[in-house]
Amino acid sequence: MCELTIGEIYRAQMVLRDVARHPKIIGPTNLSDRCRIYLKPENLQHTGAFKLRGAYYKISQLTDEEKAKGVIACSAGNHAQGVALSATRNGIKSLICLPAGAPISKIEATKRLGAEVCLVPGVYDDAYAKALELKEQMGYTFVHPFNDPKVIAGQGTIGLEIIEEMPEVEAIVVPVGGGGLIAGVAFAVKSLRPDIKVYGVQAAGAPSMAQSLKEQKRVHLNSVSTIADGIAVKEPGDLTYELCKEYVDEIVTVSEDEIAAAILALIEQQKLVAEGAGATAVAAAMFNHLPVDGKKVVCLVSGGNIDVNILNRVINRGLLKKGRLCQLELEVPDKPGTLSQVLKVVAEYGGNILSVNHERVSAATQINSCTLHLELETLNHDHIDRIRQALSDAGFPPVR
Repeated sequence: MCELTIGEIYRAQMVLRDVARHPKIIGPTNLSDRCRIYLKPENLQHTGAFKLRGAYYKISQLTDEEKAKGVIACSAGNHAQGVALSATRNGIKSLICLPAGAPISKIEATKRLGAEVCLVPGVYDDAYAKALELKEQMGYTFVHPFNDPKVIAGQGTIGLEIIEEMPEVEAIVVPVGGGGLIAGVAFAVKSLRPDIKVYGVQAAGAPSMAQSLKEQKRVHLNSVSTIADGIAVKEPGDLTYELCKEYVDEIVTVSEDEIAAAILALIEQQKLVAEGAGATAVAAAMFNHLPVDGKKVVCLVSGGNIDVNILNRVINRGLLKKGRLCQLELEVPDKPGTLSQVLKVVAEYGGNILSVNHERVSAATQINSCTLHLELETLNHDHIDRIRQALSDAGFPPVR
């Protein structure tokens, strides 16, 4: 078991007092009608994510000899920026190994924060191997993204802040990748307030910690696939696994559609931009994956560094999940006036037509038919059902 103590987390809190932001809890929100959801918005942290806390505390505790040699890390996202900023503020050289295919925006952000970047051909595993190789060659200190007691202690300061600001909290929900964040939060909270439930959330496409706890051993996934790239971890750390096994009440998973819907809800209702990983805790509470009915629940929004190139697709996915966007396919007679009849039905039932695609040369069942593809703005799934029924009653039943 790692040597983590509650005293270490309090020391990290003192070190981070004037370094990290300490965003106030937001709420109660109207994100659920079954529990009272509050938000701890770490997406408002420096560098846009909680990772700064653990990275800074780890680096601040290095010996003078270690500081003189510098630090090295491997990440394509939030950890890279956290290490870069932390090292620069401590006057230490930092080298970050990134996969060569990492988004240009993340590469440039890491450089702007003062780090030297080493682009490694291949994927994350190749960059990780290169970082370990350079560590041995140059004597750098490797700053692990999650499996390190000092890093875990830094992340645990979030748990202290939550219970200090909101002592009446009944449950805390935390995104889980490698487990550093939830290990620190759960250890801090359970050490002081064992009555508070701590739940973890993973993407269904990357359930390494959930699967490990279920099988009671660390599991290595062959692949991961999720829009929550910040928690797309194939295998949890040994330290984080042991801490989660002892201190976390339950870990659940959420779907891609649920994550997208949570991102959309945070933007629309709370004016907060969350990345996929950052929205998973909210998704779990919104879609009733946790036994928290009637409880005061703090969901940790762990980061907001979503790639703007995929934000539009995520929003559309969220709209579809909530029934705010509808795509219909109809096979209709290919004769004058049919299209106007279909659109009249949609208009009468309050559907807002976003686009119409009329295919006369298609794989329609009948030779004298054509295919209509409609994209509509709708209120909810009940509204969609009413429109579909109205079209069927008018002789235009949707085929999809």
